Amino acid sequence: MQTTRWQPFVDMQSEMNRLRQEMERVFGRFDGNGLTSAAAYPLVNLWEDAAAIYVEAELPGMEMNDLEIYINGGNQLSIRGERRPPQYPQGSWHRRERGYGAFTRLIDLPSPVNADEVHAEFKNGVLTIKLPKSEAAKPRRIEVKVQ
Repeated sequence: MQTTRWQPFVDMQSEMNRLRQEMERVFGRFDGNGLTSAAAYPLVNLWEDAAAIYVEAELPGMEMNDLEIYINGGNQLSIRGERRPPQYPQGSWHRRERGYGAFTRLIDLPSPVNADEVHAEFKNGVLTIKLPKSEAAKPRRIEVKVQ
């Protein structure tokens, strides 16, 4: 018969890790620094080229008139809205996982934008925003004179 040594701290650490992972799954996710944070809504993609910054936000089941988009201080995008729950006059719920209610998502932009030329389009539940960079933020080629 083989005996094993009782290691209460190893078992406790394993259980604490399992509990932490379950709590993160239920209440949030990891942010870029490895810290847990509340889940952000709506989910967004953000990228840029030399002329503009682009943001895509997933907003299934919403209408454009339920959304407000603002540029704050030239370099912060605000997406506000309210997702209303469906109304079913008959029957009873068995599962209700989709979130509802008012939300605000503030996104710090990598450079200042020209708020007067921002263009937003809403198609198939995806909000696409084109934010032209301000002239001061656009890269400029510098001519080098050789002597």
